Amino acid sequence: MTAPIGMVELERVASLGWQGTSTQVLGEWLLRAGSGFTGRANSVLPLGSPGCPLDDALNAVWEFYRGHHLTPLFQVPLGAETLALDDDLDRRGWTAFNLSWVLTADLDVALAHCPSRPDLPPARFDGAPSSDWLNGYLYRGTPLPDTAVAVLRNAENVVFASVSDESGRAAVVRGAVADGWLGVTALTVAENRRRSGVGRHLMGELLRWAGTQGVDRVYLQVAAENTAALGLYEGMGFARHHQYHYRRPG
Repeated sequence: MTAPIGMVELERVASLGWQGTSTQVLGEWLLRAGSGFTGRANSVLPLGSPGCPLDDALNAVWEFYRGHHLTPLFQVPLGAETLALDDDLDRRGWTAFNLSWVLTADLDVALAHCPSRPDLPPARFDGAPSSDWLNGYLYRGTPLPDTAVAVLRNAENVVFASVSDESGRAAVVRGAVADGWLGVTALTVAENRRRSGVGRHLMGELLRWAGTQGVDRVYLQVAAENTAALGLYEGMGFARHHQYHYRRPG
């Protein structure tokens, strides 16, 4: 078993796998903008002190997001390191929403729960999302905006995997590798192929690819209300590491 990782360090790793297309550093805060596609690409990630009084830091946040025609947003990891900031934002009227879990697993543990399926086709791996892949990915159940591709591609070692057979596209997933970790995002199974094992099969294909990239650990994020997805990933050997939520101006 690999050594434990702290909340702040894991969030730093995760920020490399899903980035804004424009960023600004404010002390130990990371300000991200990505044309509004996804909270993680369009929010402040506070990983320590902003290096200035909070009121000054918030003024800088408003200025950054005003310049990108976005409403400011915070992604606040929930732990001892960020408790004071979360309380301060709450007192200033910033509303919390979209509580989510970060799950982790050792690669070999997850692989043991996702054995190869010879009865299913091997996955296809591409360095950029094809139109077919994009058509297969529903973000929170909705089609992707035109600005999504720039965010999806914006990582140093990113791959877009899919499984298709004679019936068409069955599932898609995105993987991003950074600092020995695989970040899994965008897993989407076609509606007519759900509960067939194709999602677990594609996860196994992605995990085996990650093993060739020097990966030994995996993380992913799931909305706390998505009990079906939490059950699926926990059945693959993932454990709950920490939570985060977003805060927006009241």
